[in-house]
Amino acid sequence: MALILFLAAALWGMGVVLKVPQRVRAIMLGLLWLAIVGLHLLLPDAHPLRASTGGSAAPWLLLGGFVGLVQLYRIGLRWLRGRVAPVTDPAPQGAFSEVELNRYARHIVLREIGGKGQKKLKNARVLVIGAGGLGSPVLLYLAAAGVGTIGVIDDDEVDNSNLQRQVIHPDAAIGMPKVFSAQKAMEAQNPFVTVRPYRRRLTPELAAELFADYDLVLDGTDNFSTRYMANAAAVARGIPLVSGALSQWEGQISVFDPATGGPCYQCVFPQAPAAGLAPSCAEAGVIGPLPGVIGTMMAVEAVKLLTGAGAPLRGEMLIYDALWGETRKIALKKRGDCPICGETH
Repeated sequence: MALILFLAAALWGMGVVLKVPQRVRAIMLGLLWLAIVGLHLLLPDAHPLRASTGGSAAPWLLLGGFVGLVQLYRIGLRWLRGRVAPVTDPAPQGAFSEVELNRYARHIVLREIGGKGQKKLKNARVLVIGAGGLGSPVLLYLAAAGVGTIGVIDDDEVDNSNLQRQVIHPDAAIGMPKVFSAQKAMEAQNPFVTVRPYRRRLTPELAAELFADYDLVLDGTDNFSTRYMANAAAVARGIPLVSGALSQWEGQISVFDPATGGPCYQCVFPQAPAAGLAPSCAEAGVIGPLPGVIGTMMAVEAVKLLTGAGAPLRGEMLIYDALWGETRKIALKKRGDCPICGETH
């Protein structure tokens, strides 16, 4: 009998090594058991095979009965579990999987963010206007940070001249709508975020409708008409607007949030400069890494606003001079006569 048990153990072990499914291994042992029982039932008492396998069928039948009871117990247990109503997950909306906890571990260990702050990021909805120079780092870092829903609006297509600074777009995306190229890069970077691409030009009507779905707006555009439009819609909605701008070697960033007592964009820039006084990047040029610096700062401000960490640039403008490696901050004040957020408005 010991020889047969050794043979059974050897069969099971070989099955494990060869990665044979457990069910197949069980069938093999069952066939061996049937063969042994059959020998004892069919062969005469004095036969040497019966003597070498225990001499009687009784112990094998007892062993088979015991294994059968165990299997019946397991089947019954599975049946009972299937009849039990599933327990509702008590975890609140925005709970993290193990993979997400590992991904955001460097955020979670920060005292200023922690698990609560990371959950706020996961539940947040952020809209980014423009998927160009500033939008590229903003979108990539918001996705990497775990912002749950990220909208991006842009009606342009990827051009070869963009690739010197718009790092979210690869060479293969030339000719593709920027919002779809950006979506592809963001989802490849972090499959746990939801990206909403809007291949449209922002209009006052669309801005009013779109901003209602978001908690925060980041403006990475390069024209004053869109900046004024975004500012008016954000003020009307009562949500913060993170604004960045670039020119040659210099960039600036501020958070406009009149709902907290600070100025809006039009408080600081009552009217657009005359034509030629503020040329676009296409006209004046821009050093490639500069959008990365300012865009990344915009993403930092967004994370601070969403988590409540630190002091966002409300009522302040940070100016970075890349050519001379200098930064400075200036205070910004709310204007009572501002047509957008002033007291007379």
